[in-house]
Amino acid sequence: QVQLVESGGGLVQAGDSLRLSCAASGRTFGVYAAGWFRQAPGKEREKVAAINWNGGATYYEDSVKGRFTISRDNAKNTVYLQMNSLKPEDTAVYYCAAAPSFNQARYDYWGQGTQVTVSS
Repeated sequence: QVQLVESGGGLVQAGDSLRLSCAASGRTFGVYAAGWFRQAPGKEREKVAAINWNGGATYYEDSVKGRFTISRDNAKNTVYLQMNSLKPEDTAVYYCAAAPSFNQARYDYWGQGTQVTVSS
């Protein structure tokens, strides 16, 4: 089992930055791929970014490329999502998740989510 707890969400203005953190506990988190997902009201959940176990491979959804950066510190069992140049359309609940493999579509462990609200 892996337990995930997100933090760092909040209310910001368009153009501002936020850094989300995902603290993991339980089984060795360092062997898992990690991803950040978001779900806005009335919309389906989408994968925003992902990172493999050692940070050597990353994925970004097109709308966040160049603005968001995913990273991890396995010594701290933490994954980060640096979000710059935030837009109102980035408003959503952001979830951290873990999967056994970077190429696996199904994520087995999920956090409770953190709200990000971007005002115009």
